[in-house]
Parts: sequence; structure tokens; C-alpha cells
Amino acid sequence: MNIEEFFQLSAGKWFSHRTSQHLAFNKSEDSKSDIIIETLALDDPKVSKLCQQYQINPSSASCAAEISWNSTMEKDQPKHSGSTVLVSVTDADNPDKGKLLREVVDADKTPVAGHYKFDSDGTLILTIEDETMSLEERLWFASPNLRMRVNILKSLGGFSIASFTSEIRMGGFPPAVKASEAANSVSS
Repeated sequence: MNIEEFFQLSAGKWFSHRTSQHLAFNKSEDSKSDIIIETLALDDPKVSKLCQQYQINPSSASCAAEISWNSTMEKDQPKHSGSTVLVSVTDADNPDKGKLLREVVDADKTPVAGHYKFDSDGTLILTIEDETMSLEERLWFASPNLRMRVNILKSLGGFSIASFTSEIRMGGFPPAVKASEAANSVSS
């Protein structure tokens, strides 16, 4: 699987259930979300704007998506909703690696590109590091309609969160040819 196939297979509406463990406080938390992932054309103005934010030539982009979510947490916490744009920039020397650009909505934050690579089993491994934290996330498809994610977030102050998320496709299945090719690579 490559990043373009991963984005195509991820397109659609998903129901997400996340369990997070706050390691420093020995506390767990559950959340549920509706997530919509839409692939974007590389000539979409959102792609160009994001590439400019990271000072990367938009022609280097290999694929892009917009992700929107509505989340509910346990214990009567307020709902969270939002959206972001992701753009991948594949490494010219290795198509299994690259940068992942994420829209930064806080003007005070400096954009930090994540890095991705694919494991031999088709798992997408994302890493993001800045001066305050490091994140490693692994994403894979158990089937074309079931996606799993695990991540570990560590802050420099010793605060850590480990999460497991299962996502079930609720609609908007990607084109049949791409989906069957990706599903075959998932099951191999």
C-alpha cells in the first residue's frame, strides 16, 4: 500500500470509538466521534495554501484530504467538532516514506510537518515531534470497512497518553477498483 491508496481507502464517513489512558494520572477516558474524510484534488486552493504555510512547492504534494469530526466525551463534557486538511509529500527516493502536512489553525503555532512510513504489513506509521511533545501513531485496516489506530503522545514534562481507536465505515466507500486493490494488500 502507498499513501495515495491509504487516503483513497480512508475516504468516507466513519464512526470512531477511542479509549485513552492518561498514564501519569492512571485515568482512562472514552470518546466517540463521527468522522468524514474527503479526498481533495491537488489543485484545490486548500492544498496550495497548506503547502505555502510549510514553505513547500504545491507540485510536490502527492495526495490530500479534508477531515471533519464531531466528538462526544464521557461525563457530560462539551462536544468537540472541527476540521483539518492533510497533505502528503512523498519522499522522492522512497515511495514508502514522506512528510505529512497538517493545517495549523492557531496563528501562534509554528507548523511542524509529521513524517510517515509504511511498515511491511501495510501499517502507516506517523511521527510528529516539536519542542513540547512527540507523537507516534500507527494506522491500519483490518478490513476495508474497519480501521484501527494506536498512538502514544509524550510531552517533555513527562505527561503521556496512550490511545486505541477503532473506526467503522458508515458510508462513502471508495471506488471499487481502488478499494479491492487496497483490501487485497491489507489481507496479504
